[in-house]
Amino acid sequence: MTGSAPAPFDSIRDYVRALESRGRLLRVESMDQDRYELTAFAYRLVDRYGKESAPAFLVEKLKIGGEWRDGPVLANLYGSWPDEALLFGVPDINDDQHGMYRAVIEQLTARLDDAGMWQRIPPVTVEPADAPCKEVRLTGDDIDIERFAFLQSNPADAGRYINMGAVFVSDPEFGSNVGTYRCQIKGPRKIGVNPEPGQHGWLLLNEMKRRGDKVAKVAVAVAPDPLTFCASSTKMAGYKEDELEFVGGLRGSPLKVVRCETCDIHVPANSEFVIEGEIPLDEFETEGPYGEMYGFQGPEKKDNFFMHIKAVTHRRNPWVLNSFTGLTWDMPKAPQVSSNLFMYKRLIPNLTGLYSPAGANGVIVISIQKRFPGQGVSAGQYVAANPALNKVVIVVDDDVDIMDPGAVLKALGARWQPAASVMVPQTQMMMPDPSRQTPMLSSKIVIDATRQLPQEGGPAWWPATNRELLEQGAKDAFALVDENWETYLERWKESDK
Repeated sequence: MTGSAPAPFDSIRDYVRALESRGRLLRVESMDQDRYELTAFAYRLVDRYGKESAPAFLVEKLKIGGEWRDGPVLANLYGSWPDEALLFGVPDINDDQHGMYRAVIEQLTARLDDAGMWQRIPPVTVEPADAPCKEVRLTGDDIDIERFAFLQSNPADAGRYINMGAVFVSDPEFGSNVGTYRCQIKGPRKIGVNPEPGQHGWLLLNEMKRRGDKVAKVAVAVAPDPLTFCASSTKMAGYKEDELEFVGGLRGSPLKVVRCETCDIHVPANSEFVIEGEIPLDEFETEGPYGEMYGFQGPEKKDNFFMHIKAVTHRRNPWVLNSFTGLTWDMPKAPQVSSNLFMYKRLIPNLTGLYSPAGANGVIVISIQKRFPGQGVSAGQYVAANPALNKVVIVVDDDVDIMDPGAVLKALGARWQPAASVMVPQTQMMMPDPSRQTPMLSSKIVIDATRQLPQEGGPAWWPATNRELLEQGAKDAFALVDENWETYLERWKESDK
């Protein structure tokens, strides 16, 4: 049965205001990005607070190309599970990462139907006068995308990038796609567009090219509402399905869209910017290098798509969102986790949890209630079959906290024998892992770190954990500590003042 969605945030501004009201937004008056001050700040923020607890930050003015420019520029908006709980309407929010993970996944799983599909609600078109993204309209020589506060995040990048936009491609015959593809700024009226081979946008553009089309009409919604960006940056929809219908389902109400100035593409009306243009399908240019999501510098890419900009519309004083790729957490992840958990539970009935550690792209941890020999490896093989990520699949027992890297490492040290692993020598993997020799292909491994049964070569008897013995032998100990917790901390808090 599909659950009802709460009142959504209609714009990125609404969401940021809510973050700030919870103390989860850090404001900085100015920073010098010519000296890569924002990039170094993002690293230090994650160093000090951790990837999942570091707050979002907003910089009002930035030095770019020797000039001070008005922002604001925002980053790290979707890093923590309490922030995701806020975004998806969990009623009682606290700072417990584990509790908020469970709460938001439970809430979103309740919105899936019996087939594991998200509800669909088609968008509704509004007049341009009612669309904030149309407050300023630029065409012809008035367009200069370089004057806005888009960043070059890394000294080794090829230049400044629009890297948190939703790229809309639509065709009457082939359908539509909305995807988050980085766009290198190549001039006042020219940007690169980089769907990776195999991604839906890449497939759609190549179908249009094979049909004989010379150009594709494209629009880039920069800083749209959070749920549109969620659909754009994850795999909620299948190939040629309308992502905006899924956005409506997540919202529980139709998304407001508006027609572009130069084509029939409809974009979220509450976006900060909309960049409209044409992609030549018989011309290509070099793109990159660029700092990739795995935290390594990606290569220069030959024969990439690019776009001639025909119109730009934007809010007055538009906001810029920037991804410090491979460092900050830049997309809502709860819908993807929820749908994956629902799907894998159908294949693995004893599955109890699924989690990808922050910053560990390609690594996933799952927990199971193990009853029979072979269940750990079998469960891991199902998850490793995902062609997108999941290069390393670690399977643990359901008493292991999959969100705690220390607990997972403890299971590896105490329950796993390296022989209890399955290697897949070569299979499909789409993501830009720098260790691969061949694009689109990777080896994979399933690590069965569950307690091995005697039939699997494990010991005849496993000792209980120390915590289990404490809970059994001193049943009131944790309740006693919880009752007196604030008292314990009083002197420590005083010493902090």
